[in-house]
Amino acid sequence: MTGAWLSSRAWLPALLLGAFAVAFGERALGGGMLVFDDHPGQLYRLHHAITIGVAPWRFDPGWWAGYAELQYYPPGFAWLGAALHAGALGALSPTAIYQALLWVAWLLPGAATYVLLRRVLGDPWLAVPGAFVALTLSAGCRSGVEEGMRWGLVAARLGWGCLPLLAWSLLRWAHGAALPPLAAAALIAAVTLLHPAHAPTAAALVLLAAACREPRPRRLRNAALLLGLGVGLAAIWLLPLLAHLRMALPLAWQDPSIGALGRRLVTQPIVIALALLTAVAWRLRPPGGPDTRWLVALAPVMAGLVALDALVVEPLGVVWLPADRLMDGLYWALVLGGALGVGALARSWRRPNMIPALLALVVCLPLSWGSYEPGLSLWPGARQWPKETQVVRGLRMDALWEAIRTAPPGRVLFVRSAVPLDWRPEWWRAHTHLTALTPIQTGRGMLGGTFTHPSPVAGLLYTGSAANRPLTRLAEQLDGESLFGRPLDSLDAETFNRLAARLGVSVLVALHEDAARSAFLNQNPALGHPTRIGPFTLIPLAGSHGEPEPTGTQRWRVPVAEPARSGWAPLSIAYSPLWTARVAGAPVPIRRDDLGLLEVAVPAGVTSVELEHRPGAVEWVGTALSLLSAALLVAAGVGRARA
Repeated sequence: MTGAWLSSRAWLPALLLGAFAVAFGERALGGGMLVFDDHPGQLYRLHHAITIGVAPWRFDPGWWAGYAELQYYPPGFAWLGAALHAGALGALSPTAIYQALLWVAWLLPGAATYVLLRRVLGDPWLAVPGAFVALTLSAGCRSGVEEGMRWGLVAARLGWGCLPLLAWSLLRWAHGAALPPLAAAALIAAVTLLHPAHAPTAAALVLLAAACREPRPRRLRNAALLLGLGVGLAAIWLLPLLAHLRMALPLAWQDPSIGALGRRLVTQPIVIALALLTAVAWRLRPPGGPDTRWLVALAPVMAGLVALDALVVEPLGVVWLPADRLMDGLYWALVLGGALGVGALARSWRRPNMIPALLALVVCLPLSWGSYEPGLSLWPGARQWPKETQVVRGLRMDALWEAIRTAPPGRVLFVRSAVPLDWRPEWWRAHTHLTALTPIQTGRGMLGGTFTHPSPVAGLLYTGSAANRPLTRLAEQLDGESLFGRPLDSLDAETFNRLAARLGVSVLVALHEDAARSAFLNQNPALGHPTRIGPFTLIPLAGSHGEPEPTGTQRWRVPVAEPARSGWAPLSIAYSPLWTARVAGAPVPIRRDDLGLLEVAVPAGVTSVELEHRPGAVEWVGTALSLLSAALLVAAGVGRARA
């Protein structure tokens, strides 16, 4: 009687799942701004969208001598935050908006998967195990709790959470409807703008939904149109990105071999269990009959795409969608297949669905461990989710930022990308990139002090070269080891001074331990008196020419280093293909130097150059394609409504 009563309460499973999600979220996200690992840098990008603008080609002088930050990183998360800021008429601070979006990123994968499985399996209890795993999965998944939430890969997790919404939107079409849903095109664009590594999974879902019914040729043509419409909506960002791809260095620090990727799976018991349940789903057919086969087929399709990328595409030198990021789609496909496998077993067991659902949840507990991170993150540790207040106080960041404000004009160079939060020697120890907020807190541009970045000037700092080539080591792996591609104990003062002057650096910030062993700090007449603040040593530099001076929207006046000479003059600002330069109102040629910085052709005696960063033909074509795609989507929706 009790089991029947519980099974009749459709709201109870969702209530239990939601109660756990809220309790976990309050423990992990409550109490202040999360600053572990990448979170401060993600907040910085949100500030960029709110204060500089949402156009992806807007140039931001704050990091790496300037960069079009949202052009070379998926802008969807920052755009969403900017939309919330505008909707609130500026009443919400960027920090409050960021915290709200963290809650969305945390809850969406579980909630969206629950909605999908509730529809597919036809029972709220059977939807709970899959939704719980989607909510709590870590297991090496870049969009999981450990990496997607705690580390700060929030855009990837948010895009991952859109995949079950896309599958849900496709259900009627997969079940025999004549036309595909127009909402799917918007979701494809959302996934692409949040994180394009999930776009192949979205495309696979659309093609599988098309191929599972007859007439396949017509349905596949509709699928192609749907995908084209989704890509068209994202063209405002995607087309300029592809046109200027050499301005972004590929981040290829993960081992791309098929053996390494396979070990990530087989060393996680929960992943093995999900794979076995996916096979059960294919064999037994879960509730919903043959119409669920297209969802179960997603796992082998994604496994094939990962293998193709690792074995064929990346060895050819195409590393922009690395196989380890495509793995996120495989993880979610296995979660979906595993949930359908639980549904198939429940149907064959012929017991109240609550019993196998609760049993599946109990079985998750011993499967939650993993070899290098938990398979399932079941509860946040007390010190694993550090907040801004205690970290700023412990590191004396307020005092450091105040000292930077009063330092001589120019940029700040951080010797490290991160500040450790414990004192273990391993590079992967707990850390924060809180120094990434320096431009917001001080109004000064900075080099270093943030996560692994794709800008050419970042490549100069990491490897000693701004050439376009994959970055095979994380910035954290270089912390305390090297600067400008040279070991700290062998980087000489002359080389350091030359590069620092070229980059417009006026102040250096290092940890005490790095300052003590850095050869370029010894017997260096260009350095001023050091100041110790918390764990930091702050050292002013002589001879800086200062930072570019803003003169209007996307306009700057940049001093020329050697005004007495004519010819190509170096400027202390990063090169971009969208720069236009003028001297006394007349345009002058520009070029990129070997350091990734800008050079302009000027006559003798010129002391400054006027720069404007404005969109080119590719940017306008991308914008036009997005507007056209949006108009077609609206027109098609109106036509269907009238029909």
